[in-house]
Amino acid sequence: MTDWDRVKRLLGQDTMDHLARQTVAVVGLGSGGGYVAVALAMTGVRKFVLVDDDILDAHNVVRHIADQRDVGRPKVAVVGDLIRHRNPEAEIQQIHGRIEDHFAVLDTVDMVVVGVDSEGSKFSLNEACLERHLTAVYAGVYERGEGGDVVTIYPYKGPCYACWASALREGNVSPSPDDADEDLDYGQLRADGTLAAEPGLWLDVVRVANTQASVTLNSLLAGTPARRDLPANTVILASQPLEILEGHLTPPFSAEWVDIARNPSCLVCGTLQTRQSEADISLDALLNETGEADTSQSVHKSGKQNHD
Repeated sequence: MTDWDRVKRLLGQDTMDHLARQTVAVVGLGSGGGYVAVALAMTGVRKFVLVDDDILDAHNVVRHIADQRDVGRPKVAVVGDLIRHRNPEAEIQQIHGRIEDHFAVLDTVDMVVVGVDSEGSKFSLNEACLERHLTAVYAGVYERGEGGDVVTIYPYKGPCYACWASALREGNVSPSPDDADEDLDYGQLRADGTLAAEPGLWLDVVRVANTQASVTLNSLLAGTPARRDLPANTVILASQPLEILEGHLTPPFSAEWVDIARNPSCLVCGTLQTRQSEADISLDALLNETGEADTSQSVHKSGKQNHD
């Protein structure tokens, strides 16, 4: 039996009970996602949906929370066991496959942690989360582990991942309310415009992953006294001296908060929101005509609500 005394003294029993009721999907269980899943389990999250189609290889071990004993096993099984070793009461659904083939599992979760490297998968997850009104936390590590970023996407209350990626790549952001005149120098891009994610040491990966886990936990704590107000939706971390804001060198082991605005003309979230609004209006009109429901009490058919 896990002894939660120190965590309970910090968070309180009511908050621990709240965390135990939340279900978190962790998609991608590599060096970052695997760490996040176990870290959340060690903080009191009890219900998980783990999704990954990969097998742990020998070369993964120097950048993974697992070790040589797990080589050759599916990462979902490995991380599932690590969670159970920390919390035997954990409830875990393991999906050994690509999330694109299993989007239905997101219908039962409260939060999504995105730990995949593929931009294509991130964009697919973005649409799936928007459709379900699910908050998602994305993270990326820059080339050679020089830094990384973590963003929380609150559906229709800020940018979707497509808005965010477009703005950050093009540099069209306001770094923070206090530095609105600064320009962001994102850097670390491949020739095709995608993020160069080639981390060096696991130490560098873990720093970003730990931030992703902390930001995820903070979102899960909505409605509890333990919830903290964050200054923006994106934090960019520097492991080496990094020019995050143009003309300003961010020192090692520090970070900059930047706020990315939603693009109202976004072809992803703008189109989905319009489609959902039209569907809701049509449903309300139909129910009103038939006298079957009070439209003032209508709820979106997905049943999912934002946590913020």
